[in-house]
Amino acid sequence: MDFSAIQVKVISEIDRAQERLLEISRSIHAHPELGDQEVQSSALLAGELEARGFAVERGFCGRKTAFLARKGKPGAGPRPRVAFLAEYDALPGIGHGCGHNLIATSALAAGLGLGAVAEEVGGEVWVVGTPAEETDGAKVAMAKAGAFAGLDAALMIHPYDGNFSHTESLAMDAIEVVYSGAPAHAAASPWEGRNALDALIILFSSLNALRQQLRPDARVHGIVTDGGKAPNIIPDRAAARFYVRALDRAYLDGLVVKFRACAEAAALATSTEVLIRNYEASFDDMVNNDSLALRMASYLREGLGSGPFRHSPDSFGSIDMGNVSHLVPAVHVLVDVTGGRKMTIHTPEFRDNARSSQAEAAAIRAGKGLALTGLDVLSDPVFRSQVRKEFEAPRGS
Repeated sequence: MDFSAIQVKVISEIDRAQERLLEISRSIHAHPELGDQEVQSSALLAGELEARGFAVERGFCGRKTAFLARKGKPGAGPRPRVAFLAEYDALPGIGHGCGHNLIATSALAAGLGLGAVAEEVGGEVWVVGTPAEETDGAKVAMAKAGAFAGLDAALMIHPYDGNFSHTESLAMDAIEVVYSGAPAHAAASPWEGRNALDALIILFSSLNALRQQLRPDARVHGIVTDGGKAPNIIPDRAAARFYVRALDRAYLDGLVVKFRACAEAAALATSTEVLIRNYEASFDDMVNNDSLALRMASYLREGLGSGPFRHSPDSFGSIDMGNVSHLVPAVHVLVDVTGGRKMTIHTPEFRDNARSSQAEAAAIRAGKGLALTGLDVLSDPVFRSQVRKEFEAPRGS
């Protein structure tokens, strides 16, 4: 693939910044911070963007460790606008076992590369720091607050053990169920009690029966968080937390109705009261924009030497990028950081690999692919129209 002069300018800017980019990646990796506690990582990224000429708003959308960095001149009237999304939170007990240091580095690299030509092409470049992806998913609340409104594209990558242009993530609701009954001595007078744990056991049994009638992509899984205090006391309180998932939001909403019916039936069967609530943000399924995803995969494969791309993994979890993708054209491209070696994310092995030279090279390459795709959105009105048209088309068309 032959690059144009302006594409070479974008790539060269990232190459010039490479040493600093890798310093930042290693620093984030060496100092893992949990969701909404990413004080050092957020400050490091925001400070670097500010030093490179970006206007930076810290504490974006009311999140202490979120930020918005902007560069370029929108000018009079509507001008194109592209955002690169950074994640930088770590996992408890593991650290960067999901490689978010690489996600942050690629977004920073893309911002610096495209930011170097933003005024020249007449558009605006955003780098958005999005905390707490592993827990409460800040992108959910940020999307509701309008943080991504007006974007022509929202782009990010995720490290993986292979190259995939699309991420088929599951919509997800996090549901807590709490049963309240009445205590009693389990041997002397059990008939005086109302057993909250019995209700919880019935709920799990009902969900196990329900699974036979669920689509293959649906998931219902949970744990008991409170099962009583002692075996000789009828439990007057029992609680569990569940994740309920499906490939699309519409099916998930129907599944949650069935879940609630199971929970309420268990309460009725045991003469207990039930409280059902969402305890974390709800994630939507990922709407992959084919035009953006295939364009980026083409740059990475043919121009930047990343190796072949497949469509999507056989299975994936749930991501808060899904909520963004329902509002603006978006991609969540998976990039190979292991050289094709099978390696599971959220493990110490993947954490250690996220600091390897191979993974770092993949992050820099991904930053270039993000930047080149963003450049096409800003500079090519035909491509931009194609992306928008696809986004606005009815789902499944």
